[in-house]
Amino acid sequence: MSEHRRKPPQPQGGGRAAARRGQSGPSSGRRAAPRGATGSPSDYGLGQGAGGEEQPLGSRADARRTSQRNAGGRRRAAEPAGGRRGGSTGPGRGRGRATPDRKRLIDYPRAGRDGWQRWVPSWKLVAGLFVGFVGSLVAVAGIGYAMVGIPDIAKTATAQNNVYYWKDGSQMVATGGETNRQNIDLSQIPEEMRWAVISQENKTFYDDSGIDPKGIARAVFNMARGGQTQGGSTITQQYVKNAMLNDQSQTISRKFKEIFVSIKVGAEVDKNQIMAGYLNSAYYGRNAYGIQAAARAYFDKDAIKLNPGECAFLAAMLKGATYYDPAGATSVDPVGATPAANSKRALRQMQDTLDKMVEYGHLDASVRAKFTTLPKWENPRSNTDLKGQVGYLVDLANGYLVTNSKKTGITQESLQQGGYSIYTTFDHDKVTKLEESVKKVQKANIKPKQRPDTDTHVQFGGASVEPSTGAIRAIYGGEDATKHFTDNADQTGAQVGSTFKPFVLAAAMTWGVRDKDLGSSQAQDERTIVSPKSLFSGQNKLKIRNYDGSVWKNEKGEEWLQTNDGNVSLGTPPKFKIDLREAMRESVNSAFVQLGMDVGLDKVKDSATSAGLKPSSLTNSGFPSFSIGISDPSAIRMAGAYATFAASGKQRDPYSVEKVTSEKGQIFTHENETKQAFTEKVADNVTDVLRTVVEKGTGTNAQLPGRQVAGKTGTTDGNKSAWFVGYTPQLSTAVSMFRYDDDESNKNRTFLKMFGTGGQKKIHGASFPAQIWHDYMAEALEGTPAKDFPEPEPIGEVVNADPSPSPSPSASETEEEKPSPSPTPSQPQVEPSPSVSETCNRFFGCDDESNGGTNNGNGNGGNGGNGGSSPSPSTSDPEGDSRGTGFFGGPAG
Repeated sequence: MSEHRRKPPQPQGGGRAAARRGQSGPSSGRRAAPRGATGSPSDYGLGQGAGGEEQPLGSRADARRTSQRNAGGRRRAAEPAGGRRGGSTGPGRGRGRATPDRKRLIDYPRAGRDGWQRWVPSWKLVAGLFVGFVGSLVAVAGIGYAMVGIPDIAKTATAQNNVYYWKDGSQMVATGGETNRQNIDLSQIPEEMRWAVISQENKTFYDDSGIDPKGIARAVFNMARGGQTQGGSTITQQYVKNAMLNDQSQTISRKFKEIFVSIKVGAEVDKNQIMAGYLNSAYYGRNAYGIQAAARAYFDKDAIKLNPGECAFLAAMLKGATYYDPAGATSVDPVGATPAANSKRALRQMQDTLDKMVEYGHLDASVRAKFTTLPKWENPRSNTDLKGQVGYLVDLANGYLVTNSKKTGITQESLQQGGYSIYTTFDHDKVTKLEESVKKVQKANIKPKQRPDTDTHVQFGGASVEPSTGAIRAIYGGEDATKHFTDNADQTGAQVGSTFKPFVLAAAMTWGVRDKDLGSSQAQDERTIVSPKSLFSGQNKLKIRNYDGSVWKNEKGEEWLQTNDGNVSLGTPPKFKIDLREAMRESVNSAFVQLGMDVGLDKVKDSATSAGLKPSSLTNSGFPSFSIGISDPSAIRMAGAYATFAASGKQRDPYSVEKVTSEKGQIFTHENETKQAFTEKVADNVTDVLRTVVEKGTGTNAQLPGRQVAGKTGTTDGNKSAWFVGYTPQLSTAVSMFRYDDDESNKNRTFLKMFGTGGQKKIHGASFPAQIWHDYMAEALEGTPAKDFPEPEPIGEVVNADPSPSPSPSASETEEEKPSPSPTPSQPQVEPSPSVSETCNRFFGCDDESNGGTNNGNGNGGNGGNGGSSPSPSTSDPEGDSRGTGFFGGPAG
């Protein structure tokens, strides 16, 4: 095209019309559009007159070609009135937003809207998405429903054995995979059993669809957060879960599969068939799958013969036999699954079930009234492979794995299914030697037929822990795991007596004693670390003082006089000052009770827990007698806590499993976790003081020729338990002895006194427990090179604690003096000894059983009145002990 505007063709001929047509309008002064330009003619000044009027462009063909060129080769829709197209790209275009050329399928962000309104979906879009989502769910549910089948409950409970190995890798036992199960028809299941389960678990069972939407949502939410999976909320869901034992993965996909199966089962299977399947497949504990196996395991009878009370009892077991079986569950830390705690829970659950059966019209009230106590149940063990100590060891390993399931990845359910190779820490040789040492002493001294009043129900417990690792190398749980099923190495409730005193000494060396001359706020900050040479009062019937010098009183405002074993004062007259080393050697109660008060009982408790004792085992920590052992840790925990001193303050929790494997490979490997509970200086000084106890104190029976030994004896008020806990650098061992009625049908079982047991007037830690400890350790360490303890560095200052003003006792006070009043109305007084008083024999040493006052902090030391301590180890000890002069006496030595 020419650089200049083309002139329109000139008309051929005359005439006004022709002249007008051929007349050129005035020039607009604009340049012609360049060749190939796009945009409307008006963008370039084409086709418009001075007044903005359209000018002819020649022929129609020319106009069409120009229009096509300006539109980029396409026809354009007419511009909206009032301005150019917002979508034009030529110069001078408008600034409006382009409108779509055609309607979109999903109008989002919304066209024709400005600002935030563009992002607000229309109701049509929302409705469409909702319908699509619901439709997708229906489709998925339909597909899922169609794909799952109804499980065959008869093919479940095909558990495999777990194989347990000794420390050296040799096999201990293969057990746990017995499918103790026998399916029976619904007609052979008591109607009360069905109603007990329905009343407690799912009262709408016969009316519901088989699922509980709320329970499902809760379970899925928990798993999505990484929590534990939850069981089905309805009986149908639980039935399905039991039928899917081949897949116990804790995943959301498996949960959804279980939901679809439950829906299908609920829709297509008869309710009575579901009930029979559930009761025949459920796990009741004691390796019993199904109601028939459970009836045999707990009551040694067929299911059809169960009475309503027994049915309600078994319904309680379905909630988890670990915490409801009255026999209890054992582990390093049973977490409250003791026989007493389990019995209480089982009874409460059983009574609740019976009440609901009456409420829902499934049981007559007059019949319900007959079942107010737990039914008489049978010994839980029948597997002869678990006889002797093996059953206790298997329980201990299982308990450790399940209790620490977050670390091990092994739950109670997966353990029941089996297939694991479990490598324990137990040393076969040491386990055998500990059992032989107990039986040797027991056979030689305990004669139930000759002395039925004193030698029945005598029991021993023991545990041996390696200080360098925390590994449990041996335990003695009782006579036989198939006959006596309470593990005496684990929690028994027997108070530890004066074996607790080293924790008081460690607290005094760690935090120091408070300055009595300062106010309460300053006294907490101004402390003095004590030396073993520090002097405290060994005076009998000592008034115990608070940190500010005031006399400690109970809630009734009564003062407390702390007694010593044998009612004797020890130390240099007239104030009977005695240093802490000698006080530990002679197990002087008054010195350590006052020391505990000066340090602060909270610090004493911290010391004990730092060493490795469980806080749940520490009772009455607000009473002065807390310092002399009214608590009841297990033998395993006591051996582990003393191992902390043996390891120069390094604390490692006792453990029983090194690793676990399965067909899938390595499942779990134990990793040692070491804490510095005490400084090396503190721990080594405690050890040095405890060496004195064995070398020339109450623990001389535990001496091992050629080896350094540290340890402490302990006996409790009423002579109801006796301990010896000691260690070498390589091994720490605790031995306990007590009398405890093991008849589970006796609802008021208590610890029994041991006056006269074994032909001795009194049992103390220096006698049978120390003898067992000696015999075992001599054998267990045979062939192991002797190793010395570290030489302790000097520690602390010599604190000279002034004794409180008390009546000046004689060198040997008799127990016939009038006892002080009890601090609590319910607290019984311990009866005085009928024999003459004894004095402390300095040559043989006073028994560490230098128990405190008559009563412990709550009248029973957390143990039904079984606290206290015992007198000197001499064979001339009187039958009774003179502790009737003080409060909260608890254990003595």
